[in-house]
Amino acid sequence: MSFRVNCNVIPTLTAQRFLAKAQRDTAKSLIALSSGSRVTLAGDDAAGFAISESLRGQLSGLKQAKSNTGSAISLIQTAEGGLSEQNNILVRLRELAVYAASDTVGEEERGFLDHEFQQLVAEFDRIAKSTRYGNKFLLTGTGEKFEFQVGPYKDSENRIHFSLDADSTSSAVGIDGLAVDDKGNALDALESLDEALTKVAGNRTAFGAMQSRLQFTADTLGVQAENIEAARSQIADTDVAEAVSILAKNQIQQEAAVSVLAQANNDHQRLLRLIG
Repeated sequence: MSFRVNCNVIPTLTAQRFLAKAQRDTAKSLIALSSGSRVTLAGDDAAGFAISESLRGQLSGLKQAKSNTGSAISLIQTAEGGLSEQNNILVRLRELAVYAASDTVGEEERGFLDHEFQQLVAEFDRIAKSTRYGNKFLLTGTGEKFEFQVGPYKDSENRIHFSLDADSTSSAVGIDGLAVDDKGNALDALESLDEALTKVAGNRTAFGAMQSRLQFTADTLGVQAENIEAARSQIADTDVAEAVSILAKNQIQQEAAVSVLAQANNDHQRLLRLIG
């Protein structure tokens, strides 16, 4: 006598397949939640991965360009700071010249005034020759050409050019050799000091205009970086609410698959009871 009993291979294999899929999807959900990135491998979303990586490169360039712009602003501010102190010195020099031009002071007093005058002229010149950014002298009229890379690309629109023409040494502004040791010299000094104030103001205007431009550049880069980051995030970052829901679904499916697989594996016990 012979008999045949159907095996449970098909239900077991099917349960194993769905269990493997549930485990894979659960692992993917956990990676998305822990990494914060929806696309961690190119296979997750090939097109989205390529676009997000391109945007990530652009975003990195924008951030560095903004940093470059900040450094350029610092260079300009350093120069303008030196000019600001020189302007203050010129104002004091003019005050001393007006003081010495009056007959309310005598020759001895004019000598005292001239001593301060000469010290301030020397300090004016020292500031011009010592104001520097790194190894670049800013107020000696070097004529050095600067290119500030303020964009993430190679095109000329991504660079700002600036020529360092400011020369605020005492000889350049015309105050070297001035004195207030007598009334005539004091009167002559007034005209030269007014011209020097105009020259320093012109230099400050040039630096101020560039600083204003660079500040707008930095603001624009900040807005661009913000928008690019939002676009990249829309493509690549994990939607936490959705990912949590998917994780819960996958865990339920995984538990159900395990239960079904255990039930399928118990079928042989019923078969043995039937034979016995």
